Amino acid sequence: MPIGRTVFAQVLDLIPRRAFERCVARYRGGHRVHSFSCYDQFLCLAFAQLTYRESLRDIETCLRALQPKLYHAGLRGRVARSTLADANETRDWRIYADFAQILIQRARGLYGDEPFAVELAQTVYAFDATTIDLCLALFPWARFRRTKAAVKLHTLLDLRGNIPTFVAITDGKAADVTQLDALVFEPGACYVFDRGYTDFGRLYAITEALAFFVIRGKRGLDYARRVSRPVDKTTGLRSDQTIVLGGPKTATLYPVPLRRITYVDLATQQRFVFLTNNFALPALQIAQLYNCRWQVELFFKWIKQHLRIKAFYGTSLNAVKTQVWSAISVYVLVAILKKKLRLERSLYEILQILSLTLFERVPLSHVVTAFPAQDLLDDPCNQLSLFDL
Repeated sequence: MPIGRTVFAQVLDLIPRRAFERCVARYRGGHRVHSFSCYDQFLCLAFAQLTYRESLRDIETCLRALQPKLYHAGLRGRVARSTLADANETRDWRIYADFAQILIQRARGLYGDEPFAVELAQTVYAFDATTIDLCLALFPWARFRRTKAAVKLHTLLDLRGNIPTFVAITDGKAADVTQLDALVFEPGACYVFDRGYTDFGRLYAITEALAFFVIRGKRGLDYARRVSRPVDKTTGLRSDQTIVLGGPKTATLYPVPLRRITYVDLATQQRFVFLTNNFALPALQIAQLYNCRWQVELFFKWIKQHLRIKAFYGTSLNAVKTQVWSAISVYVLVAILKKKLRLERSLYEILQILSLTLFERVPLSHVVTAFPAQDLLDDPCNQLSLFDL
């Protein structure tokens, strides 16, 4: 890359501009827009995510201080707090949601051969939700409790590369399990859930889609044992059974046999019961698959710590969704950058470097590789290690 271009401009080269403009045209994002385009809006939000800006005024002040460098970075419109606020309020958030999906597909293609904790040829997904607390006075549309507001971020995470493939934003009262209706299940793939997603009608839909699931079983399940298979108890396994559901309602909702596996964590002595429709994998691999579900919990902690999704630049639902989707786009963009440049650094380190060097005129490959990656074993900081691939 040319030395004369800023690091920010070089990062933006990874953006498929024509695909972005198609997303804008799909929702008429350019209608009656003369000076501050949707692309300008996205660049401002991307800048805010990469440099940890706190408010619209913060974004405006910093970008105006860099005014001579903005044109060559691709930002053509004049940055003003009120203009950016209006854009966040009125321009359809689906523009940025659709664009994020384009980036996600590119990232999944790059991370398709990424090593995985369990040796499987199939794609493995983990699905879960996290709650983002809001101020009820500023976000009255997101009432969660009598004195509290919140939104939920429902995420389907591809565990090869930890790339979010599905994201839905709902109010805090929405039941997590209802979002299973929005998923399109991929035949042959495996979906891992916590026990809060126990709904046998919805789980049977996964079976009918020729996909597999692993879910932690709830206590008090009414079932009848049909077959018991021997297990190696030195591995933590306690039982591997074929069962049929016994309750009149559950037996109707899920009319075919299930596999029930009991496992005890040898380190903590905690007992787990797993239900799955996969009868081919070894029982220990089923337990290992559920253990990988923790990756989605780490993903939520990571993005809350390192991206701006806990404090918002606008108070409407459209502004909140626009900011969340722009944050996801930036996260995936940095993941693509890491893979394209074959970097050994973690995403956290890359974000920290970019936050200080966005408008330096040096080759991007040089700025992220000029110094050796930090040895995490000697690092006293307790940083999350989810993305240290």
